Amino acid sequence: MLLKRWQTFKAQLHPLASRLAEDPYCRLQSLADVTLAAQMGFIIDVNQATVDDWLRLPGISIRQAQRLERLRQSGVQFYCLADLAAALGVASAQLRPLAPVLAFCHYDRDSPITPQPLSLNQATSQQLCTIPGMPPDLAQTIVWERLRRGNYQDLADLQTRLQLSPDTIQRLMYYLQT
Repeated sequence: MLLKRWQTFKAQLHPLASRLAEDPYCRLQSLADVTLAAQMGFIIDVNQATVDDWLRLPGISIRQAQRLERLRQSGVQFYCLADLAAALGVASAQLRPLAPVLAFCHYDRDSPITPQPLSLNQATSQQLCTIPGMPPDLAQTIVWERLRRGNYQDLADLQTRLQLSPDTIQRLMYYLQT
C-alpha cells in the first residue's frame, strides 16, 4: 500500500518518470524532457543502443536510428558527440542538447574477457562450439536447422525451432546475435 502511494506521488511529481519506467518505448517529446530524464538517471549507451532506443530521443528520425544501429552492428564505436554527428551528417551543435542522456561507453572487442557475439545466421558449427558450454550436437543442429528452414529471425525463433529451454537461451544470449 505504501509503495503504491509512493509510486502515485512520484508519478504526480514527474509524470515523465512513470512513463519512462513503465513504457520501454516512451519517447522524450522535448529538450526539456531530455533534461528531466537525465536528472532522473535515464541514459542511453550509444554503443549498445537499438533503433528503439534512438527513437526515444526528440529529433531522431527512423532512418537516422537505423543508420546508427547498422553502424554499431558492423563494429563502429562512437567515442563522442562529434562521432555521432559525423555518422548522421549533422553539426555537433544539433546533437548537443541530447548529450545529458547519452553515455559513450567503450567496449574493447579484442579483449579476451569481452564475449564476441556470433551470428546465428552465419556461424559454422565449429565457431558455435567456441561458445562456453555449447555441446557439439547443439551447434550442428543450429546449422542444420538454418540450412533446412532458413535464417533465424531472433533468439526466440531459435528457441521455438529447436525447442530449447529458457535456461539454455539465457546462457546463449550473451554469445549469439542474429
